[in-house]
Amino acid sequence: MTRPLRFLVTGQKGQVVTALGERAPDGVEVLTLGRPELDLADPASIRDAFDGETADVVVNAAAYTAVDKAESQLELALRVNGEGAGLVAEEARRLGAPIIQLSTDYVFDGSLERPYREDDAVAPLGIYGVSKFMGEEAVAAANPRHVILRTAWVYSPFGANFVKTMLRLGETFDEVRVVADQRGSPTSALDIADAIYAVGLRVLARPGAEDYGVFHLTGAGEATWAEFAEAIFHEAQGFGRKPVKVTPIPTAHYPTPARRPANSRLDGARLARVYGIRPPPWRNSLKPVVARLLEV
Repeated sequence: MTRPLRFLVTGQKGQVVTALGERAPDGVEVLTLGRPELDLADPASIRDAFDGETADVVVNAAAYTAVDKAESQLELALRVNGEGAGLVAEEARRLGAPIIQLSTDYVFDGSLERPYREDDAVAPLGIYGVSKFMGEEAVAAANPRHVILRTAWVYSPFGANFVKTMLRLGETFDEVRVVADQRGSPTSALDIADAIYAVGLRVLARPGAEDYGVFHLTGAGEATWAEFAEAIFHEAQGFGRKPVKVTPIPTAHYPTPARRPANSRLDGARLARVYGIRPPPWRNSLKPVVARLLEV
């Protein structure tokens, strides 16, 4: 009997980790390693957690994700997202496994007028982006069999995210003010999970030099945060929720400790060319997520 392929995933409660557990294809076993056994801020715990494990593919989905807090917790963010990611990649190499590392649009400053390609210069605006790019470099240095997937504007039925926040606000308010001068591509964690499995299985079946490196993965299409909010409330009305007016505002009217890129659009052409992965339009993926969140 053929044994299942094992995807060893760091993290236990995040959106992508939960989606990976839900979307595992037949013949794939998912093992998650998270706190307190594995803490990316503690190198010894990383080594101990991987000791004695086996894996066909390692997915590093654990991260420090508090974008604004990172501005005042620089050391922790860099240790988790930078050094910690590199150590996970090192452990994957020791197990003889490729690593899939999740990264972010925040490695860019958002100044371009077009979607960002993988070879565009990075210029993070804040500590979170700096830490994630440090992680990219550490992963690449530690394990030549690496796939770095940059994504953006992640939402899902799980954890804390923009869709959940808007639905919660819509229960109380008839109008919400949402930033309209930042543009990106909302991306379902369920679509990210599907892409991770497609990448991992392809690398195991037919590895080639072009399969490794950096790739961009987001939902098809684009929106401002205000347009994203309008789409969420539109879907919610189909489940009996009251209409909610979205009032567009500039970023300057919603100051945060960390600056956000005005342009978070990522060009997914390389992922499509190499892996044949073309995520669905973000509006299509939004529908089932809202449906699940509003199930009664």
